[in-house]
Parts: sequence; structure tokens; C-alpha cells
Amino acid sequence: MMALHPKIIDLTLDRVWRLLDALDNPQDNLPPVIHLAGTNGKGSTQALIRAGLEGMGKSVHAYTSPHLARFHERIRLAGALISEDALTAMLDECYVKNDGENITYFEITTCAGLLAFARTPADYTLLEVGLGGRLDATNVIDQPLMTVITPISIDHEQFLGDTLTKIATEKAGIIKRGVPCVVGPQPQEAMDVVEATAARLGAPVLAHGQHWHVSQERGRLIFQDETGLLDLPLPALLGDHQIMNAGAALAVLRYLGADEAACEAAMTNATWAARMQRLNTGPLIELAPETELWLDGGHNAAAGVALAAVLETLPKRNTHLICGMLNTKDISGYLAPLAQQAKTLTAVSIPGEANTLPAVETAAAAQGVGLISSVADSVSEALASIVKDDPHARVLICGSLYLAGNILRENG
Repeated sequence: MMALHPKIIDLTLDRVWRLLDALDNPQDNLPPVIHLAGTNGKGSTQALIRAGLEGMGKSVHAYTSPHLARFHERIRLAGALISEDALTAMLDECYVKNDGENITYFEITTCAGLLAFARTPADYTLLEVGLGGRLDATNVIDQPLMTVITPISIDHEQFLGDTLTKIATEKAGIIKRGVPCVVGPQPQEAMDVVEATAARLGAPVLAHGQHWHVSQERGRLIFQDETGLLDLPLPALLGDHQIMNAGAALAVLRYLGADEAACEAAMTNATWAARMQRLNTGPLIELAPETELWLDGGHNAAAGVALAAVLETLPKRNTHLICGMLNTKDISGYLAPLAQQAKTLTAVSIPGEANTLPAVETAAAAQGVGLISSVADSVSEALASIVKDDPHARVLICGSLYLAGNILRENG
């Protein structure tokens, strides 16, 4: 499939429409769809919504990308990851129906996911945009039940544009005529685009700060909308930024008629790998048994701010970063807030990733924002060096979902 198109990313819907038509348009036969776009928080918000819907006793399909350890993570059928046999059958069928035509890896695998969803009964379908929105392969649902736009910030400028207005225009491309859109907190420049798009399409907007409010008070999450007030446990997903993701999820759930028990299930049952995930078992833990080891896949400036805020809330402990990033990211923007929380950074190149930023460049960028930096050939080498001098440290492996996936595969 990788050989069917010379580019990894090529934003257009023409190839997707062609293949879906050859597959008898499975996108028209899905359980009601909730479509999510945004720069940060899409996956977490989707996980929170899924936990809430399942708390209502509903069965839920979910599509997300990229995967971390196994491709199967991208396609969840009625609550369970797609089986090897089912995935193989769907991919084979799409490959045959594509008949050798140009199509990207993401496009053909998205078609396989839609095919699987159409053939498996469920109550809801959660579709996470891969990149952007307007021209993303998931943007083929004429009448979703709802759309969701999580916080928008600068990322993927080479594909989406170099201003918030341009990027927001692409994200807002998932808004459909007359379909309610839940909107998380946004910079005003992005919000102006979202509101203008929704107004043009007659799509009701349920916006943070206008139609719903969420806050953290005395260790509880307080959510309020037109229906009333909820006093809930904090999300199981760590970080103040997850409060806003939880708010968007609750706005969706309340619109769908969820009761307080289902909303509480969203908070307590949601899981999302590589988002401030504590590692407790595996070879890395055996290498550093007294170390507090964390993993996070955030990779842009907004993620750096959110991650630094999480570290600020943890009990004081020497914190060291092991970081690998892609060469398409704003590394200085990502690392600058983290420099306030960490003592050192050890840079690594991401194994097997063509677009990895060389470790020496990551180390130089870290030095540029005030971090003591060094280079290692691997995460295990970096960890061994850190614990040799500071065995009781907190170590955060960070900078890329691709690095996180590599860790989860090797440390599983």
C-alpha cells in the first residue's frame, strides 16, 4: 500500500471518493458519526466521549491515528480493537478495489476502517481527523450527528498554512450544514473562522465560554451548560489541559442525553496511551527500578506548555527529559516551556523514522532554550546514563508519538 502513492501526505479527497465508490460507499452506512478535528486534544477528547457513551451502555466504533504500537489501535469495532483477520480482510478488499490506482497509505487504510464500521453494528462512530479537516480522508460523512473542534494552534504549517486563520479554515472544514458543532477553547483568530463557517452553514455552535463552562475546584471538575451543573471527579487523564478536553466531551455527552453516571464514567474510565502515561513494567523499568518513568507523545508548542503545566503539579523531584522529535516540528517552541521544569535533556533520534530530527540537532535546540543537553544512541542508553548519576529521578520520554510508539512496542 505504501507503494501506491509517492507521497505520505497529499491532501485531496478525489482518490478517497473514487475508492469509496468502488466499495459501494460504506461511509453512507455508518452508525451516527461524531467527527473530531483540532490541533491538540482530539484523541483525548475522543477517549473521554467513548468512555461516556460506553457508560450509557452504548457500543462505539472509534477511528484514530497515528497508531502507537500496532496498527489495530486505529480501528476499534464496537469497543474492541479490530482483529487481525478482520483487518487483513478489509485491507485486502480495499487493495483489490483500488486496482493499482494512486492512493496514499492513510487514505486506503481510512477506507478500510469505514468499511469495517459499516459492516459491524454499533450505536455510534467516533472519527478523528488525521490532518487538517477539510481535505482529510475522514471528511466524507455528509450528515454526521455532531462535529467537535478541539483547541487549534500552529502545527503542520507545510500542509495547512502558516497562520492560525489558514489552519482554522482547514479544521473548520468538517463543519456541516445544520449539524451541531462543539468547540473547545480557541484563540480569537481561530474562533472567528469557526463561527463564520458555522454561521454560513447554519450549524449550531456549542462553544466553550459561551454555551458551556468547565473548571477545576477543590479537586473536582465542575461543568455547567444550559442543562445545569455537574460536580464530577477529575479526569483520569492527567493535566490541566485535560479539563478543557473533558469539558468538550461532556458538552457532547449532555447533548446526546447522557445522565450524571455516564458523565462520571467519562471522567473515571477514559484511557489514552502516551499522554502523560506512567510506565510501571517492562525492560526500561528493570533498567531503572527506582526511577519515576513517564511517556508523552505531544510534539508542538501548545503540547509543550501543557506538559510543563503537568510537571509543575507533580511532587518535586529532579526531572530529566529524553527527547526525540520529527524534523517537521517547532522544536524550540516545544522545549522552551519544558526548560523551566527539567534539569537536563538527552536527545535521541527516533528509530526507523525517516523524518526524525537528528539527535545532535535536538540537543542543540535544547541548549538554545537553556537546557543542559547531551546525545545518546538509544532511549535505554540515555536512561542508563541518567540513573547512574540520579537513580531516584523523574524521567520523561517525550517529543513524538512515533518515539512513544517505539517505546510502547519495546517496553510492552
